[in-house]
Amino acid sequence: MTMCLKVVHRRGYAARNASVAFGASLAVLAAAVHAEAKAKYTTFGVSGAALTEPACINDAGTIGGKYTDSSGVTHGFVRAADGTITEFDPTGSIDTVAGGEAQCLNTTGALVGSYEDSSDVWHGYVRADDGTITTFDPRGSTGTYPGGINTSGQITGYYTVSGGEEHGFLRTAAGKIKSFAPSGSTGTQPGAINDGGQIVGFYGDDTGVLHGFVRAADGTITTFDPTGSQDTVANDINSGGAIIGRFLTDSGYEGFIRAADGTFTTFNPTGSTYTTANCINKSGSTSGRWEDSSGVFHGYVRSAKGTITEFDPRGSSSTDAPSMNDKGVITGLYQDLGKGAVYGYLRTP
Repeated sequence: MTMCLKVVHRRGYAARNASVAFGASLAVLAAAVHAEAKAKYTTFGVSGAALTEPACINDAGTIGGKYTDSSGVTHGFVRAADGTITEFDPTGSIDTVAGGEAQCLNTTGALVGSYEDSSDVWHGYVRADDGTITTFDPRGSTGTYPGGINTSGQITGYYTVSGGEEHGFLRTAAGKIKSFAPSGSTGTQPGAINDGGQIVGFYGDDTGVLHGFVRAADGTITTFDPTGSQDTVANDINSGGAIIGRFLTDSGYEGFIRAADGTFTTFNPTGSTYTTANCINKSGSTSGRWEDSSGVFHGYVRSAKGTITEFDPRGSSSTDAPSMNDKGVITGLYQDLGKGAVYGYLRTP
């Protein structure tokens, strides 16, 4: 997004401020270059996997995700901070996936996601750090898709009912499930929940337009859209209540940050034709991906001060950055066309 400053016709003003703006641009660029020069990458893959797709990382450095085997079947995996990878599937699963981006793994190592049974029905699961898997479905569900879990074990996501409509849900640590939807919703998809119990996601109205929402711990739902949005997708919320995502304009998708007071900041990496913010940590740093004019995706991290650092692991032909922990460590996936595979990576600042 290009930000325009009002021009004031005052002797010497334009020249001085052009110089200041240029200097500020150089300072931001220098900060981004320095940040990327310091970053270290660790690539990994599940043994025998054709695709390894990390989805989330916690502060201990544990990563949750899915991988696809040579037969095209997906399975879940957890990668410990020491690099040990444990593969898993709920009993009866013919396909297993991790939950939504950013928040599918909590600080205790509990991971949420979905699995498909032999009847082609998807169910929710939560896998504890000790490997115990508990499966669940809201009453009346024809498909269950958990997205996020917080430290206390509260889980959010959505489920479908007969006819295909999507409803949001909140599952307590004790297993009690409550469904919800913003007023006027024809389909609701929560994706993340913070430790205060605030839930964020998006919903569709009867015209097919998407809007963001945040649900407070007391059940109050506030809907929102950045100015000029034609579609809003909210992806994550941090402990301070800041929300991130993407919104559609005439120029394409741009990233946004919505502060706890409702103020919006929008952004785009230079040259981006599509930007999405996937994750926000407690310091206000965000990670996500952007697409260049050649249709190639790259990762980025945006600091709380607004500095955007673009990145790609070595050999990448396409990069995504779905999750970042409070230490600024990012996990994601990249495609290496030379080796014909998709790998996971860790980016340590």
